[in-house]
Amino acid sequence: MRAVTNEIRMKIIKHKNNGETEENIAKWLFISKSSVTKIWGKFQKTGKILPEARTGRTPKVAEEEMSQVIEKLKEKPDMTINELIVEFNFDITESGMSKKLKKSGVTFKKRQPTQKSKNAKM
Repeated sequence: MRAVTNEIRMKIIKHKNNGETEENIAKWLFISKSSVTKIWGKFQKTGKILPEARTGRTPKVAEEEMSQVIEKLKEKPDMTINELIVEFNFDITESGMSKKLKKSGVTFKKRQPTQKSKNAKM
């Protein structure tokens, strides 16, 4: 499903003001009747034709807290993700914290380096 452009929104308002039906406008603009109805209804209520800004959910770890986490990691670079979660009393999963750290540019080693065995099969 494609988004309704601002140009199409303006055409909807123009045609509705000229007395056209929502069915005809939808056919002419190749969009659904419900889209025409919603855009017209919003225009009547608010006087605006632009879509509302989309918002996501509130992050569990705010940016200020992430800067504190990064400072803590500079002091103690060997801390694990679970230790960070406990230290700062975050309500976040290990994978969620890992994603936040990756977005901040912080990475962790996956495991400790080990020597290869001479008898290991490949």
